[in-house]
Amino acid sequence: MKDTSAHHSAARRPLTASGPTASPSWNILKKCLLVDGIAVLIMVVVAYIFTDVHGVLSVLFGSLLVIAFFGLSLLVGHLFSKRMPGAVMGIFVMTYFVKVVGFAAVLFALGTPTWLNKPWFAGAAVAAVLLWQATEVIIFSKQRFLIFDESAVEGSPAGTATTPDVTKDVADD
Repeated sequence: MKDTSAHHSAARRPLTASGPTASPSWNILKKCLLVDGIAVLIMVVVAYIFTDVHGVLSVLFGSLLVIAFFGLSLLVGHLFSKRMPGAVMGIFVMTYFVKVVGFAAVLFALGTPTWLNKPWFAGAAVAAVLLWQATEVIIFSKQRFLIFDESAVEGSPAGTATTPDVTKDVADD
């Protein structure tokens, strides 16, 4: 099938269907880090213009805390999805528990640093969360997952899926 209707089309050869996304968690993590990284740089420049070093440090602390919190789940998902696919959901639950308890313990132990500019910290954290979540949803919606293995249909006669005949004649009993 060729796209002959488009002038100077990029499709000069038959179009083929693409397969599933190779590593969905890693792909989402990279894009989220890129978007949040750009946002952090912009917020740091704005904080530097309108405040002092404390505002810049507050922006960095708030946004990097959010990036670490959300990035940890995607990194764990990437690392364990290939090795133990059946255990991924349990690992996500454990990671979430560790994140909530761990980050709460760290923040509670740190207390409020004297240099923390609360409005800049909160603003950077909220902006980082909103951008991360929006990016994650958008990129996830574009991922491709293999739901049906077409190779099972292509290798069988007449293009139909083959299943073993497991029916039993009830009248024989």
